[in-house]
Amino acid sequence: MGIVVNNLPRIREECEVLHITDKQIREIMNRLHNDLLKGLGKDTHEKSIVKCWITYIQDLPNGKERGKFLALDLGGTNFRVLIINLGENHFDMQSKIYAIPNHIMTGTGVALFDHIAECLANFMKEHDVYEERLALGFTFSFPLKQLGLTKGILQRWTKGFSCSGVVGEDVVQGLKDAIARRGDLSLTVMGILNDATGTLMSCAHKNPYCRIGVIIGTGSNACYVEKTKNCELFDGEPGKDELLINTEWGAFGDDGTLDFVRTEFDREIDANSINPGKQIQEKMISGMYMGELVRLALVKFTRMGLLFGGHGSDLLFQRGSFYTKYVSEIESDKQGDYTSCMEILEELGLSHATEADMAGVRHVCESVSRRAAHLVSAGIATLLNKMAEPRVTVGIDGSVYRFHPHFHALMCDKIAQLVSPGIQFDLMLSEDGSGRGAALVAAVACRQSQQAA
Repeated sequence: MGIVVNNLPRIREECEVLHITDKQIREIMNRLHNDLLKGLGKDTHEKSIVKCWITYIQDLPNGKERGKFLALDLGGTNFRVLIINLGENHFDMQSKIYAIPNHIMTGTGVALFDHIAECLANFMKEHDVYEERLALGFTFSFPLKQLGLTKGILQRWTKGFSCSGVVGEDVVQGLKDAIARRGDLSLTVMGILNDATGTLMSCAHKNPYCRIGVIIGTGSNACYVEKTKNCELFDGEPGKDELLINTEWGAFGDDGTLDFVRTEFDREIDANSINPGKQIQEKMISGMYMGELVRLALVKFTRMGLLFGGHGSDLLFQRGSFYTKYVSEIESDKQGDYTSCMEILEELGLSHATEADMAGVRHVCESVSRRAAHLVSAGIATLLNKMAEPRVTVGIDGSVYRFHPHFHALMCDKIAQLVSPGIQFDLMLSEDGSGRGAALVAAVACRQSQQAA
């Protein structure tokens, strides 16, 4: 038997670069706060990195919404179609997930919207509402400049999409054109929103204190309720005190403001992404990148001889082979138990891993996910302190928050340290996500137009 060297202390030392100190977190919060102010300001918005787009949503659900509503939810490689029936004391929702093939994600915008319209028609037939005239809410989870409740200009694609002919165009019009080309559906698009806004709407329907919506999934974003007087770009109806703002905080750091906490792993992820230099904060937080951050660290430590006796595997050295779900699975093992870790390493061709290696792998996972949780917490605390309301519920959706075993607890602890005295907050998992929120936007818009009539 060779001597088993415990490299865990060295690995812990190497992982210190992934630890953000409290002093650094306070600096990040200051920088984000300044960027939010720039995004909201008339003279600074154009150059601002954190865009703080106006959503034109000024009313949250109040429980008086009634009727049948459709929703489309497009935000990644799948999209959902939903039908929601709102009654006095009941809420009925049915949905179906449709895949978006890779050739459509990277093809033309016309092909994308035609595909969506076809799935929508099939769904309506299955649910016997094909002949009905229904209001539709559209969740579109990519950076949008909104010019009204039903007009949104795509700023850029993210998350692996690159459909031609859509950037700079109104995506609601793209959807309407596809519906018109079919000629067999009578739908009214009542609102477009992104997944963070949908999450806020969905949670506000159940909890009147919900004033912030956050996504921690494939991507990361947040929206919150701002005082209309602080939104210098707002040109809608006066008379309402509040307005939902879509921060697009995934882009925070695109101008170098986060460089002081970025690591070689972050820089490599960015360099190999389809959008180098963009969505810098998102690349440190979200599910699209977390597994790859872990893999890059494991590769480095293997080459240093700190893991796997210096012997990796073809799969370990292959980009994208370490999925983010592995991080959640490895951290779900009880302390001292490495069952999931062992299975994952075997899948990656690393069956020669020792228990010391597994402890090292787990530490890398914990370092990456703790940093992500602390960065999101810094963002939420910045919004809570800016809003300065005594009690706020934060609605959260996304696979990382939903499935990671410690994310919620890490966030609760960190936000509690960072919020101003006297602010009470709680974190609420959005049960049915942004699709339900889209239907509620349609429902609120219908309620308002009926009141106005």
